[in-house]
Amino acid sequence: MAIKVHHLRPAPGAKTEKTRVGRGEGSKGKTAGRGTKGTGARKNVSAAFEGGQMPIHMRLPKMKGLKNRPRNKVVFQVVNLDRLAELFPNGGEVGPSELVQAGAVRKGQPVKVLGSGELGGVALTVSAHAFSESAKEKIAAAGGSTTEL
Repeated sequence: MAIKVHHLRPAPGAKTEKTRVGRGEGSKGKTAGRGTKGTGARKNVSAAFEGGQMPIHMRLPKMKGLKNRPRNKVVFQVVNLDRLAELFPNGGEVGPSELVQAGAVRKGQPVKVLGSGELGGVALTVSAHAFSESAKEKIAAAGGSTTEL
């Protein structure tokens, strides 16, 4: 005989009767799981209520767009040494304007040269707003020079 849907039953003990609180002392009566006295025992309290402390929805700014950013932060356009070697294989002068023309950085923002990768013996005269220590060492080792703007 095949099992049919109406033969299915939950496992014994899987389903329990709903506890009806506050319906007499014999069955979770009296305080009904609310403890003794106090606001919570007498009426419902909103989840936002913080016991009289200024609630979080009133402490936070009202208007949209909370701006939590440093006022004077300088965001550099980053160029790595391997990218410089790729863009300027013949060496020569490299400055922010040349990097903008090559499409490596955006115009009008400070440029920082980082030391990731190798120059491959290309001697570059690099001028930028900032250099990492490793970039300075590698450019000097390849026979080039660095100038901070």
